[in-house]
Amino acid sequence: MNTTLLRVGLFFLLMLGALPLCASAANYTLWVNGRGAGGVPGNYQDFSYWGPAAVNAGVNKQAVNWDGAGSIAEQSGIVRNALDCFCTGSNWCYIAAYSAGDPIVGYNLAHYGSSQRPVTTAVANAAGVCAPAGGGAPTQSGWNIKWIRVAAGAGGGTELADVGAWALGEALARDLRTATVRAMYNHNSTGGVMFYMYAGARGTLYSFLLPGQDDEVVAYHSSGGVSGSSGGAYCNPGDWFCRDLTLGEQVNEGGVPKWSYHAVVLRDDGERYTHYLQKNWQGIAAPMRADVEASAL
Repeated sequence: MNTTLLRVGLFFLLMLGALPLCASAANYTLWVNGRGAGGVPGNYQDFSYWGPAAVNAGVNKQAVNWDGAGSIAEQSGIVRNALDCFCTGSNWCYIAAYSAGDPIVGYNLAHYGSSQRPVTTAVANAAGVCAPAGGGAPTQSGWNIKWIRVAAGAGGGTELADVGAWALGEALARDLRTATVRAMYNHNSTGGVMFYMYAGARGTLYSFLLPGQDDEVVAYHSSGGVSGSSGGAYCNPGDWFCRDLTLGEQVNEGGVPKWSYHAVVLRDDGERYTHYLQKNWQGIAAPMRADVEASAL
């Protein structure tokens, strides 16, 4: 056989073999849980924390399950594994975070968002870790993230942790004290990625412990991304006893801004949404899920 023709044929076979790698570019939607037990860490298809897995929750949805009780620093590696798996190389991510999922995502962006990350195959093992893509284990700076949506965000902490309303032996409860989590990382350091905040206001049981409007677990100062070293009282327009939480990235009434790249897209003016998922995508996570379904394509 003509050796030139053989070489040409081998070249095209190699090129065809490389096509799946090029064609594998995809978008993924990562769901990062909050406090409390739920799905199995490393199992990206276990949505038992949220509700029925059949629910539409964005393109190629993945459940980023961490234990919901350990410290943010300790558990943050589980989230980094998912970011490395699905948000590197030619792949991009949308992120939906709930409650304590907010600070664990923010912590990773602030501390590791400009670090060298392995480009991976997006195929995970049982521990939720993806193998490096191609030969030579290429890396990139940070992750490919289109946006982050946050329901009932606890990035500003909760007064329930301050007063010991939760088990004091739980590391996460200690982390979620308002002064502690606000000092844990630079909330302004998001790598230019927007955090779109959903703030619920149907609080009842613990409202006397939480300043301003709340969803029964976190107050508007946290779920609305209000900056500062401690919480404050923020409410819906028309409340005479506290300042307004503004929509978008606008400075709040009284002059206190939100953290950089944080915007309120839902302020619960009708006081309809509680904190709780009820294992069925409910509470303030419900309108976030609907927006993710419509825009994470």
